[in-house]
Amino acid sequence: MKLHVEPVSFPLERPFVITGYRFDSADTVQVRLQDGEFRGRGEGMGMYYHNETQQSMASQLEQVASAVEAGASREAVQDLLPAGGALNALDCALWDLEAKRACTSVWELLNLRPKPLTTVCTIGIDTPEAMAELARQYRRYSNLKIKLSDDAPIERLEAIRKARPDAVLVIDVNQGWSIEQLREYAPAAKRLGIAMIEQPLKRGEDEALEGYVSPVPLGADESCLDAEDYARVARYYSVINIKLDKCGGLTQALKLVQLAQQDSKALMVGNMTGSSLSMAPAFVVGQFCQFVDIDGALLLAQDIDGGLDYGEGGVVGVPSPSLWG
Repeated sequence: MKLHVEPVSFPLERPFVITGYRFDSADTVQVRLQDGEFRGRGEGMGMYYHNETQQSMASQLEQVASAVEAGASREAVQDLLPAGGALNALDCALWDLEAKRACTSVWELLNLRPKPLTTVCTIGIDTPEAMAELARQYRRYSNLKIKLSDDAPIERLEAIRKARPDAVLVIDVNQGWSIEQLREYAPAAKRLGIAMIEQPLKRGEDEALEGYVSPVPLGADESCLDAEDYARVARYYSVINIKLDKCGGLTQALKLVQLAQQDSKALMVGNMTGSSLSMAPAFVVGQFCQFVDIDGALLLAQDIDGGLDYGEGGVVGVPSPSLWG
């Protein structure tokens, strides 16, 4: 077994702005596991709000290279690395390798019959006019995800809703509101037909939601990184956003799916951007989700060869085995 680690950056088609951050590229780490004729691949972006970088993820992977090359199992590597982008890339590469070795697919391994998914297409923060114009340009996508801050969020939503009265809209605040602002803005979001408000409050301020009944379903993103966070915050949210870069790959993501389903939570699969190599294992999680956000590859100036097929309406085809799984 040989472990290859390569930092790979993908320029974005346009700058992507969320609360407190601007991104111009998707800076990934790609893992390739070579076992004779069999190869498994994975990709990690990491968590920008935990200061994960290509360099830090590559360093983590290099530290466990000897154990991986000695044959550490997929379950064993869960204890070798912390949750984050490095573990995600390695875990997904191990899933891919496992399927290739068995001359089967990840769907057979999981006893799932895959179906196409309909992803959102995401609009970053800009002027109301620019966001509305981008919503019009994204007319082929039936579901849109709108990034907002505390700067005139309803004005932006009204402009987008006017431009796209037909679209299913979810909004993502990325920890940008206070509880007082949520109470103020949520009724207008309801009036505008918003399907879900994702991560309105700062991570760690979730208790402010105690006793609050939102007119729009609330989703946990940064507040729920993994199973440990889930136990702490689940009661405050009706939707749980699972991202492989947060929890550390498909293995941990599937455990989160099980926990949320036991509590009858709605699920969302999300992404930290990245190429189709990042989106493909997230496609597995999407099979269990009411909200699907695997549009990272759409934000790139150019995706990898053999990437996912994004069709009319945002319908995403099942990943090919040559891509992953």
